[in-house]
Amino acid sequence: MQKTFIGSQLRQLRRENGQTQVEMARILGVSAAYINLLEKNQRSLSVAMLMGLADHYNVDWRDVVMDKSANLLADLRNSIQDPLFASNPPDIQELRAAIDHAPSLVQNFLKLHQSHRTAMDNIMRFGSERMPQELLTSSPETIIYDFFRDHFNHFDVLERAAESFRDEEPCEPYEMQNILKQRLFNRHSIIVETKPIEEMREALRIYDADRKVVLLSEALDYQNRTFQLAHVICFVELSDVLETITSKANIDSKPAIKRCHVELANYFAAAVLMPYDAIHAMAEQSGYDIDRMGSAFAVSFEQVCQRLTTLQRETKRGVPFFFLRVDKAGNVTKRFNATSFNIAEYGGSCPVWNLHTAFRTPGVILPQFVELPDGERFFTLARTTERPVYSMQTQDRRLAISLGCEIQHASKLVYTTTFQKPAGDSFSKIGISCHLCSRHNCSQRAHDPLFTELTTDPTRRGVTRYES
Repeated sequence: MQKTFIGSQLRQLRRENGQTQVEMARILGVSAAYINLLEKNQRSLSVAMLMGLADHYNVDWRDVVMDKSANLLADLRNSIQDPLFASNPPDIQELRAAIDHAPSLVQNFLKLHQSHRTAMDNIMRFGSERMPQELLTSSPETIIYDFFRDHFNHFDVLERAAESFRDEEPCEPYEMQNILKQRLFNRHSIIVETKPIEEMREALRIYDADRKVVLLSEALDYQNRTFQLAHVICFVELSDVLETITSKANIDSKPAIKRCHVELANYFAAAVLMPYDAIHAMAEQSGYDIDRMGSAFAVSFEQVCQRLTTLQRETKRGVPFFFLRVDKAGNVTKRFNATSFNIAEYGGSCPVWNLHTAFRTPGVILPQFVELPDGERFFTLARTTERPVYSMQTQDRRLAISLGCEIQHASKLVYTTTFQKPAGDSFSKIGISCHLCSRHNCSQRAHDPLFTELTTDPTRRGVTRYES
């Protein structure tokens, strides 16, 4: 059994309550020496100690034992790749020591660096049109992304609610839409109606709580109509659960809270359509064959990809994935992450990455082994996905999605059986954003990096106009 160490969490809890080690030890009925050893991670957490913390300090045991050090380490590693720190970067042992002994300092450093990155991104996007405070303000999308990542993109309370729903409403996948309609009507007197595209205008789904009606656009296919009904069920039956989750998130922005509720309802909908145990078992059995899972659960390719990022239950983990969706201009329209991959916030991601060439071969899965500037390696899949049509003017409605995992998990994916891992240096060298990429001699460079000075030699022409 894996030992649990909670040194930094215990130290923070003690300080928040204004207590010394002696005072905490007296409350918990243990010795001060034991508290000291726990805080230094020289003793593992016992069940009795865990229960004592829950009883005396009114904390959820899941919050105590949740190990966020892996995410923190990944975020720190990504941060120190910034050219600002190129002169004297700390090694991985120093980073781990900082997480263990100064977690608050690490969190504040990451917040500061995120503000810096956000300001740089906003300056590049808007120039001097925005005020300094606006430049430092994270978007609702970033706030939600960080919130989901802090929870390893997994919310057990929603998983359990979805499992309870399936226990109450057992059915085959292609019966689910009718089951959802019946539940809305029988339990809540809510009617579901499908309306022509012309009547819905630019809306795909409208829930009118006063009229007790859900309107679905004809533009939605079966999979997306079913998903939208499960989404509505969440708001109707679990609104208090959504409020409880976000109340602990320190989200100050009301628009961000509303967006977060929407994403949490989407999470619930996916968990209803693809129950955890069933989707995890099929993923492992099929080698994470996305099309196979889509057929089995009557869901879309994109819905499966996004669901795979959530399989992080402590007792039954799947492969940790990141998910990214972009439009033809490279703008990021959706992102979720259970890995150390640093996903660009606004777009402008690396053209070396085949995510951007997926539009040339619609519906075809494109595998790729990639390497980030810090040396981390990933296996990624890219493919287009279709969006609903509103009019003749919006027929070309494709987006591109990418699903990726760290290289050590790649062998579990069926897609690597016909696409062997390249040897040595032949991984595709990608970056997060041209402005922040430190790579030299890149044939796809489109901008000067903000902090790295490129060489200029008037006597020669390099592969791009930015470097010679």
